[in-house]
Formats: sequence, C-alpha cells, structure tokens
Amino acid sequence: MRESSFSEKQKDIIWDACIRNTKGEVIEAPQATFGIPVADTHCHLDMLHHPGLALARAASHNVNFIVSITDPTEDPLYTYNNLSQWQKTANDLLKEWHNETNDPHCEPGKKAPHVRLAVGCHPHNASKYTAEIERQLIICAQQPITAAIGEIGLDYHYDNSPRETQRKVFMRQLQIANKLMLPVVLHLREAHDDGLSILKEHGEHPAGILLHCYNLDYDTLQPFLDLGIHVAFGGPLTFKKADEVRDAAARCPVERMVTETDAPFMAPEPVRGVVCGPEHTVFTAAALAMARGLINKETQIRTANEVTTKHHGARQGGSLEAAMKQAARQEATEREAIAFLTEIYANALRFFDRNRE
Repeated sequence: MRESSFSEKQKDIIWDACIRNTKGEVIEAPQATFGIPVADTHCHLDMLHHPGLALARAASHNVNFIVSITDPTEDPLYTYNNLSQWQKTANDLLKEWHNETNDPHCEPGKKAPHVRLAVGCHPHNASKYTAEIERQLIICAQQPITAAIGEIGLDYHYDNSPRETQRKVFMRQLQIANKLMLPVVLHLREAHDDGLSILKEHGEHPAGILLHCYNLDYDTLQPFLDLGIHVAFGGPLTFKKADEVRDAAARCPVERMVTETDAPFMAPEPVRGVVCGPEHTVFTAAALAMARGLINKETQIRTANEVTTKHHGARQGGSLEAAMKQAARQEATEREAIAFLTEIYANALRFFDRNRE
C-alpha cells in the first residue's frame, strides 16, 4: 500500500456525508449536476485513510462509478483483497446515515459505488519494473474487476526513474494492454511530445486510451484527440488560474471527455487543500458544464421554476412575457446541461465498464 503524503489524525475525521473545506466548514455540493450520476475515473483508494468512508461519501453525492488505480510495484493486491470490505463499510455507513441522521444526501437504497480497477507501473516506479513485476501485472490485469492498464506513461517533472527506462517500460506496458485488449490510462507530465511520439510509433490501440489529469491548453490536447484519445478532467479544471484548461474543456468533443479526481491529490475548488476524495468529482462535473456555457456561478443552483417565481411578481411592469422567455431559456439550458452530464457519465462506463456482467 502506498502511503499518502497527507497527514490525517483519527480524531479529526468526521464520519458523515458532508464535504468540508480546509477550515472544516461544510461546503454544499453544486446543485448544477441535477442529480445526474457522476464518475471518478481515476482515484487511489489505497492511499486514502478510510476508503469505506470515501466510498460512502461518494455515493451520497451521486458519484456512482469509480476506477481505482493500483501499481504492481506497490502491493497491488491490497486493493483487490480489501475492496469488498470497503464497499461493505460504505453500505453500512449509508444505511446508518439514513436511519439515524436523516441526512438529505442519503436516500433509501443508496449503495456504494460500482468500482473497477486499473493496474500499471507508474513512470515514477519504472526502475522497479522486472520480469516478476510484469508477471504480477498480468495476473492482476486478467482479473474480471480490472478495467484498464494504467496509470502508465512518462513523468519528466520528477524524473524518479531515468527517462529511457520510463520509455521502455511505457512501451512494454502498451504491448501488454494491446495483447489483453484492455484500454490504457496515460500519465504524462512535461512529456507530452515524447508520449505522443511513442503512441504514434506504437500504432493503433483498439481498446482505447485515456489521457489522465489534463491541465494544459487545447493546442497541446488536439494531437491526442486526433489519435482518437479520450481525456479526463479533474481538479485542475477548477483552479482559479486555469483558464487554458477550461478553454480546452470547452473545445473538446463531448464524446471524448470524462471526469476524475486523482484522490487523494488535487482537490478542486472550493475545497482545494483538503485530502481529495472521489466525492469531490461533483465540483469538476459542474465546472465542465460551466466551461461549456451550460451553467454559470450565478445560476448553477437555481432551477427554472425559481427563475419563473422570481419574475412572476413583475406583471405590473409588463415584464411577465420577458420573465417567461427567460424561464424557457433557463429550462432549455438545463436540459442541455443534463444531456451533457449524462453523456460524460456514459463515456466513463463505455470506456471502463464495457464488459460488466
């Protein structure tokens, strides 16, 4: 099990469904997701202090599908062996929250999210890749719960492994993914040009490729889109100085995008700085809809009916017709937002859960 870089004491943990900021203040999840299911396509459950609690909170906020990443150099069987217990803990918490606290997030019948796993040697650990590690990777990859090979790729920011070693291990795992007909989850940091060259050299990958944690501009993204690659947006999309990421999200084809967290890292605004959990995906989903012009900060928690009610009393001023037109526009935009959020959730299932029994 990999150790999280975040410290968290038992006494500081509140076992409820609430989302809190760094001050411990409860932050309401955005209503602009309209109750549509949300997918966290990239998190590290094994790095969270209490995975069962994280799964319960995720379910409370309609994060119904999760992909957790494992690494064959870092005790991958930890997640495989413990996931069922984490889900049981989550289900017990959900039931308790509903029965004992009447938490509004916990309607009857809420269940722990459906979870699939991805397994791959992270570029940080490329130097540890051996024949035995590869054997373990293949064993894990052949488990029915495994949905992808990843995260694999190149990381030239930290260079924890020599770059040539990173490239060799990356290419080898691409070959394994192709042989097993599994999609690939890419990690590329300050290495997009080299990563793109390797992908082009490697040829087609019919099971699909997903570029994880995209935080750059559209010009960098476009060559990957041209290769048919999907892209995952997470916390960086919400950061205040990330206009170029929001522009990329606005221009990305909807059928190519999914949401993620990379929990426990990179919590989104407005909870940046806390230990990230899969429940935080709802903020990224809302930010995606905002980047597409489907909601904005002023209207993301208002319904069309509230708009109509607000303006209904303006009859005497002759603005009832204008108010009705505004409400109709709001309703149309809401339908578009719902269709958009439904599509990006469906993208996650098509990519990672195609063989679900």
